[in-house]
Order: sequence, then C-alpha cells, then structure tokens
Amino acid sequence: MDEKKKQSRREFLKIAGLSGAVIASGGALPGEAARQVLLTEASAGTGRTGGSFRLKYAPPFGMFEASAGKDPLDQMKFIADQGFRAIFDNGLPGRPPAQQDAIASQASKLGLEIGPFVAYADFAVESFVLRDESVREMLKGKLKTAIETSKRTGVKLALVVPGRYNQRMDRDYQTANVVENLKWCAGICEPEGVVIVLEPLNPRDHPGLFLTKMSQAYQICKAVGSPSVKILDDIYHQQITEGNIIPNIEACWDEIAAFHLGDTPGRKEPGTGELNFKNIFKYLYQKGYQGVLCMEHGKSKAGKEGELAVIEAYRQCDAFV
Repeated sequence: MDEKKKQSRREFLKIAGLSGAVIASGGALPGEAARQVLLTEASAGTGRTGGSFRLKYAPPFGMFEASAGKDPLDQMKFIADQGFRAIFDNGLPGRPPAQQDAIASQASKLGLEIGPFVAYADFAVESFVLRDESVREMLKGKLKTAIETSKRTGVKLALVVPGRYNQRMDRDYQTANVVENLKWCAGICEPEGVVIVLEPLNPRDHPGLFLTKMSQAYQICKAVGSPSVKILDDIYHQQITEGNIIPNIEACWDEIAAFHLGDTPGRKEPGTGELNFKNIFKYLYQKGYQGVLCMEHGKSKAGKEGELAVIEAYRQCDAFV
C-alpha cells in the first residue's frame, strides 16, 4: 500500500471513529464535541481543513435544527462553527423586536452577515402592475416595517416580488406601472439606506406572476435608475425559467445585489440536481462578489445525516481552485 493510500485509510478510520462516537451516544454528543464531529466529517475529502468558506453561503434558521436545536441563537453559533459567514431569515420582519435585536447582536458577535428578508411577496394579488393609490398605501406600510427591521438589525436588503400580472392590460403598460411604483418606493427607501431587491420567479412553480426573467428585472432596474432598486437572482428559479445562468449573471452584473440558491430538479443542496454550482461559485469568486448567497432550499436527507450532507455539498462546491 503506497503512502497516499495509507494516509487516506488513516483519514477514513479517523472519521469512522468520530461517527462511531455519535452512534454510540445515541446520535448526539454534547455541544462542542458534536459540532467538531460534523465539521471534521464535512471537511473530509475536500482538500480543505474546515475554516471559513470562500463565499458567504447563508443558511436559514431551521436548516441545522437537528444538530443545533430550536433556539435561533444556538443555530447561529453552529452555523458559524461550520465556517459559514452569513445567515438569512425571510421572515425576519415578523419576529418580535427583542428577538430581532438578539439575532443582530449574535450575528455581530459571530461575524455573520444577515441576508435579505422579505418585505413584500404576495403571489395572489395584482399590485405593482396597477396605478392605484390603495396599492401605494399598502406598500407604504410594508416599507415602514422593512425600514424598522433594517434599523433594528442592520440588514439593508429587502426582498420584493411585484405580484401578479393583469390578463386584461397590455404588458408594456404594466411594466410602466411597475417602474413608477418602484420609483415611488425608492423615494422612501433611499434616504434610509434600504435596498429593494426584486426577485423573478419561475412560471412553473408560481404561474401568473409579473416578474419572471433576469432580463425583465434588469430592464426595470435600469428604468427606475435608483441605487435602492436592485435584483435578487434566484438561481433555482432562473434555471427553470431560462437557464444560461452565468451569461445572464454577467449581463445583469451591475444590478445584482444578492442570490438565492437551490439545485434543480428538487430544490435541494448543490449536487442533487443538474446545476454545476462549483463553476458558478468559482465565477462569482473571480468576479469579486462580496454579498450573500442565501441557501433557500431543502435537504435531500432527513435529520443530522441530511444536515451533514448539506455542509459537505458546500465544502465540495467551495473547493473550486
């Protein structure tokens, strides 16, 4: 047996011993020991020793609940221990102010950036496509909550889905209305330093929505012309809608502020579908992307095994050099 094979065997036996410790203890080790088992296993075979990920992949609350428990602050500690540099919470504005404060404090302590939260995403109604004062009154309330959340937590990106399209109105008129409504929204957000990020969604999973494509979002952002209106590129959705992921990112680069992740089919972790996330992440790294990549997907396996699979998948994709 040559030295390389001997080393691989030693590493395997070391991991097997750690895994056996978990099994022998009924699937759980206390606190730091359990975290170190997962971290060591997730790093095995990737050519990396753990440590921080190169890009800011951001798990949501709940993704590692089996390993870290239900407390969001404990989950954040676990997430940081695994080398992640960010988190995100779509429902952040709906949490009590005291919990928002605690999350922000823990994020600062652990060096975690918090990704965009949802400010407005009603898939059931026509809103931005209309010239209607009642729509703007509704949006004023949503933006007020978003700004309050931003001040409390330091999160500057607020996700917006512009609602459904109108089947009786010409598409170009609807686009003009969306642009004007977003200009009005930007007038509220810009002085507060809050950035609306528009998310196109695929028409298979969410039929009837106005915004579906990257080129469409880019056109709208250029027409609005505000630093407070940008794009959130959900790679899962855009692979279904139009594919051509990297060229579309390149074409929209100056208007993209954040990403959502998920492989397809299945909307699970990288490596479970058809997307080459290692190449996508390498491209973003070489472009100098400094923002978050929200892990808005499920797990291919349940429990701690599934959580380990997610960590390992990101370790594999992050080893792109």
